[in-house]
Amino acid sequence: MQRFADQYIGGAWRPSLDGGVVEVFNPATEQLLATVPAGGAADVTVEIAAARDAARAWGATAPGERLAPLGRLRDGLAAAQQEIADTVVAELGSPIGFASSVQAGLPLAVTQSYLELLAAYPFEERVGNSVVYAEPVGVVAAITPWNYPLHQVVAKVVPALAAGCTVVLKPAEDTPLVARLFARLVDEAGFPAGVFNLVTGTGAVAGAALAAHPDVDLVSFTGSTAVGRTVAEAAGRGIKRVTLELGGKSANVVLPGADLARAVNVNVANVFANSGQTCSAWTRLLVPEELYEEALALAAKAAAKYLPGDPADPATRVGPLVNARQLERVRGYLRDALEQGARLVAGGPERPEGIEAGHYVRPTVLADVSPEAAVAREEIFGPVLTVLAYRDEEHALEIANGTDYGLAGGVWAADEASAVAFARRMDTGQVDINGGRFNPLAPFGGYKSSGIGRELGRHGLEEYLQTKSLQF
Repeated sequence: MQRFADQYIGGAWRPSLDGGVVEVFNPATEQLLATVPAGGAADVTVEIAAARDAARAWGATAPGERLAPLGRLRDGLAAAQQEIADTVVAELGSPIGFASSVQAGLPLAVTQSYLELLAAYPFEERVGNSVVYAEPVGVVAAITPWNYPLHQVVAKVVPALAAGCTVVLKPAEDTPLVARLFARLVDEAGFPAGVFNLVTGTGAVAGAALAAHPDVDLVSFTGSTAVGRTVAEAAGRGIKRVTLELGGKSANVVLPGADLARAVNVNVANVFANSGQTCSAWTRLLVPEELYEEALALAAKAAAKYLPGDPADPATRVGPLVNARQLERVRGYLRDALEQGARLVAGGPERPEGIEAGHYVRPTVLADVSPEAAVAREEIFGPVLTVLAYRDEEHALEIANGTDYGLAGGVWAADEASAVAFARRMDTGQVDINGGRFNPLAPFGGYKSSGIGRELGRHGLEEYLQTKSLQF
């Protein structure tokens, strides 16, 4: 068990100024992994001061000067792939196969994409008798979640640094170890002191202090919609910019004539990956009434392949949930749904057979649920798929758009044009057509209560830029 007592401030590891600790547990074994400092207002104040001191000089550097340390960071991420995967397995419970390919691999791909974007991005343009400049926003507070603990760090920190901003990062208290690993790689990459800073602690204390601090110019937050509202309120009082990537209750719509078997199998994989702890997961599968029972049979067969197990075992496809609180939340949704008449197609709220420790829940498929039920409207954040029947395309669209969220979705059709036409009517930020692959260059973000702003690609870089025009 490791004990850490330092924060990364102003280019060096320094003792935390606040006395508390955050305990980090392995969710598969429930054993204590490490303790990290529970930073508070004193740590946050010092870290923001370091970022503010470095902001003007870093913001004035040419893009080519920023490319060099970012390239070294990319190389560090590449060399540390196994260490990253092992760390995420230990503190999140993500299965090693998924941790290697996604939890470690995706941040590397995103970092590389920003190196290429930075090298080609036009930071000034002539518009009539004006020159318009894209300048860094300044000091960024990045508050990240636990479900994709390194990807979310990279998706905020790397474009902010590429834009010329300085950053104070506050990672989720459940998964701070991979963030400390990232801070070590930043340090080894040789960024100027104060350009990147790390404070570990709780959201209620360190996160709140960051969001409300007057010397922060932009707050970038990923997490629940409820906390996002609080962050936005704090940022709004300071008239500072805010980007929010929040919850989702995404619909995967199978139109008549589509490949039903492929759509159902891909949907089950989409929901059960990362133990269902994905904000953009297609947690609602919508199928025509006449194909409902066939879809349920396909979903049950697919779900049987997802057996919970030791996340360190390469054969495991489903690991534990992140903590006991999340486990009880998911079980509570399942119990309520069954009490209200839902049909259990696969899984259920009970502990998986043969597993005595860890925060495990059975991957579950539910049927006969009203579109108005909680499991069909609220974000559960666990391996739970609800299958809904629709009468016609207008009814499908009504159900798909009938939640407060609008983060992601899928559409399957016999021809691409029909799928695209339906997708354009969905109130959501990104839609996969017939199983289209995730694109780290495409903007990621949502409509309605799923957030404000976008991450990834050119749109993600521009969140950290502001415009200035000079007239001649």
